[in-house]
Amino acid sequence: MGSLGEAGEKEMFPSPPDPVMIELNRLEDQLRDKERELGLANYEIKALKATELMKDKAVVELNNELKKVDDKLRAAEKQLEQKNLEIKRLINEKKEALAALFAAEAALRRVHACQKDEEYLPVEAVIAPLESDIKKYKNKITKLQEDKKALERLIKSKEAALIEAKNILCIALERALIVETVQNKNIELRRQIEICQEENKLLEKTNRQKIVEVEKLTQTIHELEEYILAGGAAANAVRDYQRQVAELYEEKKTLERELARAKVSANRVATVVANEWKDGNGKVMPVKQWLEERRFLQGEMQRLRDKVAVAERTAKAEAQLKDKLNLRLKTLEEGLKQAPSLSPKQVENSKKKFGCSSNEEPEKRPTFHSRASVSASRLSVLQQPNSASEGVITNRNIKPTNSLKNKFAIGENLVRKNFWAPKSKVFDDDGKDNAERIANANGNISDSIEGNTEPSQEVKAKGCGDIELQNKGGSEDDCDVTVQRKKVVPQEVTVKGVGDIKSKNKRGSEDAYEDMVSGFLYDRLQKEVINLRKSHEEKDHMLSAKDDEINLLQKKVDAVAASREKKMRRVAASREKEVLVKSEDTKPRSKTPIISRRCMA
Repeated sequence: MGSLGEAGEKEMFPSPPDPVMIELNRLEDQLRDKERELGLANYEIKALKATELMKDKAVVELNNELKKVDDKLRAAEKQLEQKNLEIKRLINEKKEALAALFAAEAALRRVHACQKDEEYLPVEAVIAPLESDIKKYKNKITKLQEDKKALERLIKSKEAALIEAKNILCIALERALIVETVQNKNIELRRQIEICQEENKLLEKTNRQKIVEVEKLTQTIHELEEYILAGGAAANAVRDYQRQVAELYEEKKTLERELARAKVSANRVATVVANEWKDGNGKVMPVKQWLEERRFLQGEMQRLRDKVAVAERTAKAEAQLKDKLNLRLKTLEEGLKQAPSLSPKQVENSKKKFGCSSNEEPEKRPTFHSRASVSASRLSVLQQPNSASEGVITNRNIKPTNSLKNKFAIGENLVRKNFWAPKSKVFDDDGKDNAERIANANGNISDSIEGNTEPSQEVKAKGCGDIELQNKGGSEDDCDVTVQRKKVVPQEVTVKGVGDIKSKNKRGSEDAYEDMVSGFLYDRLQKEVINLRKSHEEKDHMLSAKDDEINLLQKKVDAVAASREKKMRRVAASREKEVLVKSEDTKPRSKTPIISRRCMA
C-alpha cells in the first residue's frame, strides 16, 4: 500500500525541469559567446597590426619621396632665379641697343641733312657696321626668347610637380589620420578586451559560487523530495491552502467591488454637497465668501467649546460643593447634638480653657500648611473661577454675651477639636481611629473653603486660638480668625484649631500646633489633576485633528481655485483668439468695397 501511495504521489507531482541545470546551461552559452567574441577581437587586432605595419612602411616611403621632391623643387627654384636674373640683364641690354639704334638713326638723319649742303662720307660705309650689330642683337634676342619659353615650360612642369606633391602630401596626411584612428580603435579594443577579461573572471567567480549554491540547492531539493514523499499530508495541506487563497482572492474581488461602490456613493455625496454650495444661478460659491463663512463658523464653534468647558467646570464645582456641604451639615448636626448635653460647669471650664478675651489683642502663632493643604487650595481656585478677589487679614474679637452663645461656641469648639488634631496624636481619648479624624478633616476643609456660596457670605471660624497658661497672672482668652489672601490661591481660610495645651515655660509662652490635611484628600486631588490633564490632552488631540482637516480643506479649496483660474485664463485666451480671428476676417471685407468704389470713380 505504501508503494502504491508513493507512486500515486509521484504521478501527482511530475518532475519539472531543473532550474539549476537551466541556469548552468545559460551561463555556459554566455561563456561560449564571450569566447567567440574574444577570438574575433584577437583576429581583428592581428589584422589591424598588419595594416599598421604596412601603413608605417608606406609613410616612410612617402617621406623619402617627399624629401627628394623638395630637393628638386629647391634646385628648380634656384635655376629659375638665375634665369630671371639673365632675362633682366638681357632686357636691359635690349633697351640699350634700342637706344643706340635711335641714336644711329638720328646721326644718319643729321648726315643726310649735311650731305645736301656739303660732301660727306658714303652712308653705306656708316650703315654696314650698324646693321651687322643689329643682326647680332636680334639673334641674341631670339635666343633669349627661346630660353624664356624653355624656362616657362620648366616652370609649368615644376608647378605640376608641386601640385602632384601636394596631392601626395594630402593623401599621406589622410593615411596618417586613418592610422591614428586605427590606433585609437586598437586602444579601445584593448580596453574592451581587458574589460571582457575582467567580466570573464567575475563570471567565473559567480559561476563557481552558483555551482556551490546549486549543490546546496540540490541537497535541499533531495531533502525536500524525501520529506514530500515521506509526508502525504503536505499535498493535502497545499491543496487546502490553494483553496483558501482562491477564496481570499474572491473575497478581495468582492471587497474591491464594495470599495468601488463606496467610492461611487462618496462621489455622489460630494456632488450633492457641491450642488448645495451652488447658488440659484448654478454657480459655485466664491472662495472668499466661503472662507469668511468658515471663519465665522469656526469662531462660533470656539465660543460654544468655551461655553461647554465653562459649563463643565461649573457643574464639577457645584457637585464638589454639594458633597462638601453635605459633609459639613453632618458634622454640624453631630456637634450641635453634643452641645446641649454639656453642664454649666463644663461650660465654665470650657470658657476657661477655650474662651477668648475681648480686651486684649490676639497673639498670632505660626501655621504650617502641608503640601496637601496647598493642593486643596489650588483645587478651590479651579472650582471657584468667578469668586471675588477680596481677601484681607481680618481679626474679630467675639464677646460672650449670654449663656446660649457660650454654649454654641463651646459646641462648635468641640466640633473643631474633633476635626483638627496635632500630628503627634494617632488615637484620641475615646479610642477613635485615624480614618475618622481624616473624614472630619475633609469636612473642616469644606467648611474653610466656601467663597460666596453661603447666603451670609461670611467666612467665620469660631474657635479658640492661642491659649496661654500663665503661672501667676491667670489665663487670657483670645479668639483669632485669619482669612489669608495669596497670589496663587484666591481664598484660603486658615483655621487655627484647638489641640492639647502644653506649657513650654513658666513665663506663659504658648505652643504652636500645625494644621493637618488628610492624605486621602491629597490623593483625590492628584487624581483629579491627572484626569484634567488627560482630558486636556484629548481635547488638544481633537483640536489638532480638526486643524489638520481644516488644512486639507484649505488645500483642496486652493487647488479648486487654481484650477478655476487656469480655466478662466484658457477661456479668456480662446475668446481673445476668436476676437482676433473675427477682426482679421472683417478687415479684408471692409477694404474690398472701397477699392471697387475707387475703380468706379
